Amino acid sequence: MDLLIKFIKFGTVGFSGVIVDFGTTFIVKEILKVQKYIANTLGFTLAATSNYILNRIWTFRSKDPKILLQYGKFFTISVVGLILNNSIVYLLHGRINFNFYFAKAVATVVVTLWNFFANYKFTFKK
Repeated sequence: MDLLIKFIKFGTVGFSGVIVDFGTTFIVKEILKVQKYIANTLGFTLAATSNYILNRIWTFRSKDPKILLQYGKFFTISVVGLILNNSIVYLLHGRINFNFYFAKAVATVVVTLWNFFANYKFTFKK
């Protein structure tokens, strides 16, 4: 039951990260007129950072004093998740010709599971 509660909290934090990512990307690209890939990278980075902070405090209640090391682990797992996401979308949509949004949905489920269990076992292990 504890694992399920952590997973639900992790998903809630992830949803807040989507808002941070898209909101930042929109403001930086559309209002500040910064190049789209820089804006996208900034959005991803701020979302991963806010997700780390919220997951550390709320989801996993971590007291690990090595915050920078822990953040580095979390961010690395997030980057691997981003690569997995793009790879799955490319494979399912670009190579097999499944609908783009179906491919993205499959990728989201797989990457959410990857991110949660990798962080549960590696970043926030007790």
